[in-house]
Amino acid sequence: MKNIYKAFVALAVTAGSLTTTSCIEETEPTSAASEEQVMQSEKSMASLLWGIPASLNLEDADGGHYRFGYGAIMHIRDIQTGDLLRDMYGQYNHFSNWAANKYQGRDYAYGQYIWNFSYKFVQTTNTLIRAINAETATDTEKGYLGAAYAFRAMAYLDLAREYEFLPNKVFPDGKNEDGNVVTGLTVPIVDENTTEQTAANNPRATREKMAEFILSDLNKAEELITNLTFSSKTLPHLDCVYGLKARYYMWLAGEDKQYYVQAADYAQKAFKAAGISPMTADDCLSKNKGFNDISKWMWGMQLVKENGAVQTGIVNWVSWMCNETTYGYAAAGPYVVMDANLYRQIPWDDFRKNEWTPTTFTTQDADVLAWFQEYACDLNNIYSRNNPDGILYQNMPVYTSFKFRPAQGNTVNSSIAGASAIPLMRVEEMYFIYAEALAHVNPAQGKAVLQSFMKKYRNANYTTDATTEEEVVNEIILQKRVELWGEGQTFFDIKRLNMSVTRGYSDPVKTNWLEQYRFNTDGRPSWMNWVIVQTEGNTNAAVNDYNNPDPSDTYKEWSED
Repeated sequence: MKNIYKAFVALAVTAGSLTTTSCIEETEPTSAASEEQVMQSEKSMASLLWGIPASLNLEDADGGHYRFGYGAIMHIRDIQTGDLLRDMYGQYNHFSNWAANKYQGRDYAYGQYIWNFSYKFVQTTNTLIRAINAETATDTEKGYLGAAYAFRAMAYLDLAREYEFLPNKVFPDGKNEDGNVVTGLTVPIVDENTTEQTAANNPRATREKMAEFILSDLNKAEELITNLTFSSKTLPHLDCVYGLKARYYMWLAGEDKQYYVQAADYAQKAFKAAGISPMTADDCLSKNKGFNDISKWMWGMQLVKENGAVQTGIVNWVSWMCNETTYGYAAAGPYVVMDANLYRQIPWDDFRKNEWTPTTFTTQDADVLAWFQEYACDLNNIYSRNNPDGILYQNMPVYTSFKFRPAQGNTVNSSIAGASAIPLMRVEEMYFIYAEALAHVNPAQGKAVLQSFMKKYRNANYTTDATTEEEVVNEIILQKRVELWGEGQTFFDIKRLNMSVTRGYSDPVKTNWLEQYRFNTDGRPSWMNWVIVQTEGNTNAAVNDYNNPDPSDTYKEWSED
């Protein structure tokens, strides 16, 4: 495919790569203004505020075309589940190694990008927090500060859940290569007061310390963010803060049922405060606005044609997630596809099933053609053998995703198609959190919420026989996996609930995972405990002996034999 590099080799990172320490002194990528300048002008503060969501979409293609901002990290999380796959190993698929569980240790560039991007984003929020004195701030400035705290809480809640070591069958004792127990350790906290000296000896925060830090940010955000007058959904508002608190309490929950009560409370507050209804069938299946319309969500990222990632044509969300485009990676062959067994569990009368193809387009089956004509963006390319510049629909594998549509349904112009939106939080997630949290305390109540949601918004004929806590929770998570497929959230549910990942199977359907990716785990996968990169250890000695064990190549490929 034109303009696409065919290969990317995992390279060991050098000691000169970026670290959290180096980030402290860097000029923020979203603003050339000094902190002194920012503090002198409310307008400058506003500019820096808008730079925070803009920084979520910054691409860094020099180190690999999987580097296109926060959307790429969302995709990495999904790749590590058993729900979303790409039908190619190597070549155009720059996400192969996360699926194949290779090169996940501290010395590889794959982990380096995640770490650098995440802490650069944290530092962007720190700059604004440091610039505003809450005691002397105007109401407008307090609103900016509330948004900055919400963004930082989002970042650390992600980092905590990604890097926290939780026991698994591969490393049941929680010991790393140095013989140290790392269970419950998250990541170093870098806040607005962190100096180079403290960063040089900044240990991984315990689960308890990190929870305290995140809650402090969320409480401040809840107090201040009502002063935020900007209505853009690229910025968090009170409903989003409630949503983050709901995620937060689900992370903490386990044996302590009280956390589930709090999670349910905040999830309910979130979908009430959002003031929007779940997406309809027309919303979800729209050829022009299917999962690219930020107005349908609580919170999202919005790319514009001038964005650097969009201008690359290929290093962006749409290039990787929209199978219908004539350019970009998905069009080159590493199609983004749903797991066959997950697809099988979606009833035909659930409209969400139409977000994925029912079969390949090589057949002349009338039902398939009818499906295509109703849901595909480009009706001129049902079969493109006679149109070499068109979409190769006939090559698409079964269960190819049509969920994320190119902007305006445009399949050929990357500047138009790439200016899409990416969901950060949807009201649907809050309903599922609400249902699950209730189910852990009262299974019948959680089931009732699930049934009400499904019948009203997804499938009028929905029913479930689940009765016990485990059965109801599993059913809720199943429906949540379908609903939030491709949105980067399933990873967290699998990890916190100690759920298994199953990619190798032949009954009742045959797996559609490539052989290199067919791993079956007993409980949460070891690869969901992400490893801190060595460059952080080079400048922060406190993490060296307390890193997570390398999960690479810790599972055997499943075989039918």
